[in-house]
Amino acid sequence: MTQDVEMKDEEALPQAPLPSDSASILQHLKEGASFIEAASYTKEVRRIARAVRLTIQLRRKLTAPLLSAFLDYALLPGSEAHARLSAYLPKDDRHGMEVDNDDAATSAVQAPAKHILPELEIYCYLLVILFLIDQKRYDEAKACSSASIARLKNFNRRTVDVLASRLYFYYSYSYELTGSLAEIRGNLLALHRVATLRHDELGQETLLNLLLRNYLHYNLYDQAEKLRSKAPRFEAHSNQQFCRYLFYLGKIRTIQLEYTDAKESLLQAARKAPFAAQGFRIQCNKWAVLVRLLLGEIPERIIFMQRGMEKALRPYFELTNAVRIGDLALFRNVAEKFAATFSKDQTHNLIVRLRHNVIRTGLRNISISYSRISLADVAEKLRLISTNPIADAESIVAKAIRDGAIEASLDHSNGWMVSKETGDIYSTNEPQAAFNSRIAFCLNMHNEAVRALRFPPNPHKEKESAERRERQQQEQELANHITEDDDDDF
Repeated sequence: MTQDVEMKDEEALPQAPLPSDSASILQHLKEGASFIEAASYTKEVRRIARAVRLTIQLRRKLTAPLLSAFLDYALLPGSEAHARLSAYLPKDDRHGMEVDNDDAATSAVQAPAKHILPELEIYCYLLVILFLIDQKRYDEAKACSSASIARLKNFNRRTVDVLASRLYFYYSYSYELTGSLAEIRGNLLALHRVATLRHDELGQETLLNLLLRNYLHYNLYDQAEKLRSKAPRFEAHSNQQFCRYLFYLGKIRTIQLEYTDAKESLLQAARKAPFAAQGFRIQCNKWAVLVRLLLGEIPERIIFMQRGMEKALRPYFELTNAVRIGDLALFRNVAEKFAATFSKDQTHNLIVRLRHNVIRTGLRNISISYSRISLADVAEKLRLISTNPIADAESIVAKAIRDGAIEASLDHSNGWMVSKETGDIYSTNEPQAAFNSRIAFCLNMHNEAVRALRFPPNPHKEKESAERRERQQQEQELANHITEDDDDDF
């Protein structure tokens, strides 16, 4: 599992200063439990989201004694959920926490009946899973997450959806940490189907991203695209999940050779990602750089100089430099030097595709520099390594001429590449056409802006209209009165 790909929601939240003593942390957990309890009665999901944010800030301070005390507070001692979750905590130090307010804790333990809620039970599962993952007890975290998913299937409450989406994520994450991600693919598909039937949109987008990640982890790009194209569409509810979706969509589009759409998705994911999710933004920039190189563009140097990304993007900076120069030998050296990095990032196949772009760039530089050059010199300057470099150079030049990459011709009898003279582009109609298209674009934008204008009402015109209507009405009444008098005279 590549740690930098994972963009956790908690990374996007500001880390507020928290108290270090266990009693205060336990009090904060109880406060989160009160939010969840109130939300379960009032059906206000935002209170549960607030409790989750508070929990994420407390995550690094969770200990076994603290969790044990909270389980005694939130769950009924002796219940199935309490016994199952307590089994994951170390037995030697579960009750070794010193709490200043012992009387308050004791009274809370003696009256736990009011806390028997499905939301609180799921919240306790989430706390224990976070603790086990942070303690690197991945096998136990996997078992606990599986039990939480089995328990979660029994609840169909909108107030559970926020907690359920977190459990889905850590369920997949724990299996990924143990190298058994393929085992839960069927379960994730079943959960996604259930979330769709229950109209749980947050669960749908979370599970869709987890399924896409599952497929892409094993390079199953066709299956990922089929799932993505047939999944129901709706408005994104979580910015983090939307960023993940854009990143996976960009990877799929890249493998399918749809580089323009892939570039847009990857750049949008990098822009929308929280600043604290640095690992995720690094991965987005890596793939975006390769896509731009495959499109024939050269990324700006400032992309590789972003704060905190210089070291991670160094291999891609050297690769970009090799492509910009068109030096095939330098490109091979960079590919061999950072082969382990490219394999880890799953970008090795894209590096292989770039070889053709390097050759084309070098050939374009040669055609600009020489009006006529032998194919043997072309092969030497491109540093082609093969049994028959002249024949390879001839085929490369012919393909570049056919694709329109260079303006040249082949003299097969003499073995030359003859470059065409670069004419003055301003002697053609191309600048006029480009200028005309820009003018048309500006005029269309101006017309659309005018049509979209909304003018405020003019009080003077309204007053004049009212006076005109009143005067016309008086004239009409006067005319009717004169007609009646005439009739009487008659």
